[in-house]
Amino acid sequence: MLILGLTGGIGAGKSTVAELLGRRGAVVIDVDGLGREVIGPGGRGVAAVVARWGEQMHDSAGGIDRAELAKIVFGDEDELLALNNISHPIINEMIDERIDGIGEGSQIVVLDMAILVESQLGSATRHPYELVATVEAPMAVRLARLEGRGMESADAQARIDNQASDADRREIAQFVVGNGGDMDELRAVVGDLWLELQRLHDQKLG
Repeated sequence: MLILGLTGGIGAGKSTVAELLGRRGAVVIDVDGLGREVIGPGGRGVAAVVARWGEQMHDSAGGIDRAELAKIVFGDEDELLALNNISHPIINEMIDERIDGIGEGSQIVVLDMAILVESQLGSATRHPYELVATVEAPMAVRLARLEGRGMESADAQARIDNQASDADRREIAQFVVGNGGDMDELRAVVGDLWLELQRLHDQKLG
């Protein structure tokens, strides 16, 4: 088994790259999705979030109101740290459970996560990622994509500024996936990445 941590700034196209790798045979674990699950209805982190911030954090379905939570933690380092201290250990447990469920065999696993650089998600686990790939796109392209999703320009820029920089991600990455062009170009780049991952996987197996 070979485990890749896949990251990239908002609007860069990380999830698209994860999908393309999944189509080629990778087992993709949506770590950002696990984060939503942790505070969703029945989530393992719901009780701790309510204990920290109060009963008003509940939504109508019994999970956490993510919009209300975002108001508290966005731009407040202490509050964000408190949330991360609740959610990240649970997410890492869930990552291990997902990988345990895959079982032994010839597999390439991709941990699709936004805040790889900024956290120990996927690394403080029994099955840590061994390699890192980061997805990049020009800032103008990223902003256009986010605005195309209905995000206000100022909000899009604030979210980008709140994340690690491309340079920060590149510093720990073995692979940089450029996504400033069209889908055909991206498919070609991901195809090359997949071939290299297969080579490294086979090399690891000996």
